Amino acid sequence: MKNILNTINTPKDLKNLSIDELQQLAHELRAFIINIVATKEGHLGASLGVVELTIAIHYIFNTPKDKLIWDVGHQAYGHKILTGRRTIFDTNRRLNGISGFPNIFESEYDAFGTGHSSTSISAALGMAMAAKIQGDTKQQHIAVIGDASIASGMAFEALNHAGVTNANLLVILNDNAIGIDPSIGALKDYLTQTKNGKELNRDNIFEALNFDYSGPIDGHDLPKVISELKRLQNVEGPKFLHIVTTKGKGLKKAEEDQITYHAPGKFNAETGDRIKSTDHITPPKYQDIFGHTIIELAKKNPKIVGITPAMPTGSSLKYMIAEMPERAFDVGIAEQHAVTLAAGMAKQGLVPFCNIYSTFLQRAYDQVIHDVAIQKLPVIFCLDRAGLVGNDGATHHGIFDIAYLRCIPNMILYAPMNEIDLRNIMYTAQKGLSTPIAIRYPRGLSENVDWKQPFNDILIGKGRMLKEGNSTAVLSIGTIGNIVNFAICQFDEEGRDKVGHYNMQFIKPLDDKLLHKIFSSYKTIITYEDGSIQGGFGSAILEFAAQHNYHQKIMIKGVPDNFIEHGKTQELKAIVNIDEASIFNTILSTL
Repeated sequence: MKNILNTINTPKDLKNLSIDELQQLAHELRAFIINIVATKEGHLGASLGVVELTIAIHYIFNTPKDKLIWDVGHQAYGHKILTGRRTIFDTNRRLNGISGFPNIFESEYDAFGTGHSSTSISAALGMAMAAKIQGDTKQQHIAVIGDASIASGMAFEALNHAGVTNANLLVILNDNAIGIDPSIGALKDYLTQTKNGKELNRDNIFEALNFDYSGPIDGHDLPKVISELKRLQNVEGPKFLHIVTTKGKGLKKAEEDQITYHAPGKFNAETGDRIKSTDHITPPKYQDIFGHTIIELAKKNPKIVGITPAMPTGSSLKYMIAEMPERAFDVGIAEQHAVTLAAGMAKQGLVPFCNIYSTFLQRAYDQVIHDVAIQKLPVIFCLDRAGLVGNDGATHHGIFDIAYLRCIPNMILYAPMNEIDLRNIMYTAQKGLSTPIAIRYPRGLSENVDWKQPFNDILIGKGRMLKEGNSTAVLSIGTIGNIVNFAICQFDEEGRDKVGHYNMQFIKPLDDKLLHKIFSSYKTIITYEDGSIQGGFGSAILEFAAQHNYHQKIMIKGVPDNFIEHGKTQELKAIVNIDEASIFNTILSTL
């Protein structure tokens, strides 16, 4: 039997295949994805679940003229393989390789760049309306969105608008009852009842929004999916197809453990067994430090609650949800709601820890200002995945939070250097602040195995001297201070004597007393941060120097004014010159 997948270079190659050949292609495409991701890593379960749908869409529609948008994009691997990227798919998410998400600069088949959820319907509607305005009545516009993403506010806004247009829009709901974690909420319950065939004593919600609704159908029944897409191709106006799929379809382990196999790391392609590291005991991840510490604090402080927008596993709030379900809440993909929910709780005297990835808090910026900061409500924001996050690339790097939070009045902004600092600032914050605080920490392993130390208060707005010098002062913020320490240790004794290192801890408020001492003692100042240089920590130091008429040479090091693509975190740090070797050379140039 010939390999069909190797003959598919563009979707046009699908058009002449029989249904039987398309079904063989589905089997081959699943095997191809499994074999590559098993060794190269990446997002697995989502793409396995939509193999039949991917083939059917490209078989029926005329892509790239017809516009196909994958919400978030975790599920777009099959799409990439069928649209000319099969031979380079092993570079997926690697430095200088293809992106793990749809990217308009990578392929004309990637109609819109995605990475965050719930944007697909708005973008597809915009394209569909543009086509109408420009006189193209035949062009099709397809948005594929999951049951977790469609519950987000932005998706509802787009559905609400689309229903009063005549746009040539097809929304395909990929209903598998899970995003990264299991979907939650009333809409999820409604969809569950619908696909279980229960008669509901109310109108279909999508028909009520003026969509031509069909389904639910089995998303793995390729002939059925093809037949329904072919029918919908000739239906005018907004259409909605509800398909039911299994995330991880085709790999038993991925079907059984859908959370782990969303992005499982390396695994055995035949058995599905994950390949465990044989390394010695390593420190825990920062997210787990948060997850265990909030429980420890909550047991003593009954006012503490935890909130996360659909990231209980990624944030490790899952531990509190399991142990204290009445005080820990997954609110779904709803960052705006999460922030204002926390504000409401804080207003009534609770102590909310609102855990949101740095890149996702961008989606709730107005709520941080309008609902929290203006009212001085002491919400504790825990910003996971701050800094460069590696292979997920530009859509997921948490490099803007310092700049976009530093300018907000009443906001405290803190970055722990290690896990002891993270525990202590959480302890300090829950004792009663009068304003909100944002605590930013990175993805990945912390610094020490012996992390569970007794709590100590942290003085708000106080930095610390790690090493005194007499020529060049290095000012660091957060965990990059550890890399600075390693770099300084590479100097000989004479060089080390010249270099002072200060971990400032707080970006806002700054430790003015310590800064005056530093500027009075050193000829050169270097600042280091793992965030955007524009408007960031270094900018705060420049503002201080200008305000107080200091004229030392100040060098600002961090992420430059461009979007950083995907690659290993260490590779990306080297590219932007905040790795150990670059830090050593920069300091050396000042001595």
